[in-house]
Amino acid sequence: MASSYEPLPSNDSEQELPAQQPQPKRNIRESRTKNKLLFIILGFLVTAFIFYKIGQRSVSSPPSASESLAQADPGAKESENLNAENGTNTNTNTTVEETMPGKYSGIYGRKFPPSSIPVNDLTHILYAFANINPSTGEVTLSDLWADQDIHYPGDSWNDVGTNLYGNFKAIYLLKKANRHLKLLVSIGGWTYSPSFHPVVVNPSLRAKFVESAIRLLEDYGLDGLDVDYEYPQNDAQARGYVDLLRELREGLDRHAAQKRAEYRFLLTIAAPCGPDNYNKLHIKEMDQYLDFWNMMAYDFAGSWDQVANHQANLHPAPSTPLSVSQCISHYTRFVVPQKLIIGMPLYGRSFLQTQGPGTPFSGIGQGSWEAGVYDYRALPLPGSHLMQDDNAKASWGYDYEKKEMISYDSEDVGRWKGEWIRKMGLGGSMFWELSGDKEGPERQEMEKGHGKDPQPGRSLVRVVKEGMGGLEMGQHNWLKYEGSKFDNLRNGMQ
Repeated sequence: MASSYEPLPSNDSEQELPAQQPQPKRNIRESRTKNKLLFIILGFLVTAFIFYKIGQRSVSSPPSASESLAQADPGAKESENLNAENGTNTNTNTTVEETMPGKYSGIYGRKFPPSSIPVNDLTHILYAFANINPSTGEVTLSDLWADQDIHYPGDSWNDVGTNLYGNFKAIYLLKKANRHLKLLVSIGGWTYSPSFHPVVVNPSLRAKFVESAIRLLEDYGLDGLDVDYEYPQNDAQARGYVDLLRELREGLDRHAAQKRAEYRFLLTIAAPCGPDNYNKLHIKEMDQYLDFWNMMAYDFAGSWDQVANHQANLHPAPSTPLSVSQCISHYTRFVVPQKLIIGMPLYGRSFLQTQGPGTPFSGIGQGSWEAGVYDYRALPLPGSHLMQDDNAKASWGYDYEKKEMISYDSEDVGRWKGEWIRKMGLGGSMFWELSGDKEGPERQEMEKGHGKDPQPGRSLVRVVKEGMGGLEMGQHNWLKYEGSKFDNLRNGMQ
């Protein structure tokens, strides 16, 4: 049965849904031309595909669910995924999202290598995730085969010396060809975040964290570090988080000075949008050390809840108090708007046996790679109708036969969010994660079937970029890593 697209009637519309069918409950209910918009894509590898390990970030702390992550450029999910950011007005960054542990994305199941990255639609890439040793504080990569060993077309097997291959070499070559494109490694994510707790409160463990993270930056050709700590549980950890960010900032600046590099290596974090988590943070103190904040403005609802709901609505809805605008309103009390990057999901969350937003559900759908989570590229599912709430600025797919609701951002919602970012003078947009987007090269080797087959539509990353007004492409990345342990990176991949 072919998908049909029937927008939910707006508040003053008389359009009717199909006769004899239950109507999903509707929710009824928020320029700077020189703003720098960033668009960031974030990803991670579980086994070893193109970018990072899948993990998911959420506003509450859902039980061992998937992790997902997406970001935007300050100015813009399976083992390893890519997050991308884009900025507002004339700048865009792309962010990659994390998905749940045990999922395969990136170069593995989703067959999305670095060569598929839409470099003209992004400014930053977040490579997720690096792990933390809670006993020593050391930061380490979590999939060396994907990160540094896999050979892509054009890589020689006869090079002399110790050389870098894998995703990091491929992305470095993208950086050389696209000087606006910056690469950060994302440390933590939902799965690895418990390891932060003992580290942030211990000065010697923090020192090892800083030293090892900066070593990764130099060895693998990074432009900065992204910290994804989900989440401090008490004030001692929250204050230790501030200390860690200060020491990272000082360490990055010291590293640049030692290299005689007239370059500011970036420091960013993934920030929560749920009051239970952001009210514990010392936001003002943290902000002085950060270049931008990647707001995890998704996962407002999911399998851990009692009722189906919107997972990333822009404005409040009768069925839920959480919204993107409510979150940003809190952060702008302490942070200038230009440093806030709005995260968006390149995936949808499923609810079965429900009448729609704000009503009970029982179970979750099969999903694309994990139960209950569908890639945006596969939505709306065949047989479902596209619904939207014009006031909350939210959309969802609904199958009347299965009574399945899938909350995700449609093209209209993406455009609305991009325009809102521009209107509010925010820094850009971020996405979790890039391999879930539409368009791009055909993935002939990817597994087919329910929840995996692509559906018509445009790239949401591109739609949001257009809504923001474009990207800031003028700030160059860094290419000189004379202290790297890899011979070919020290030589600039000549």
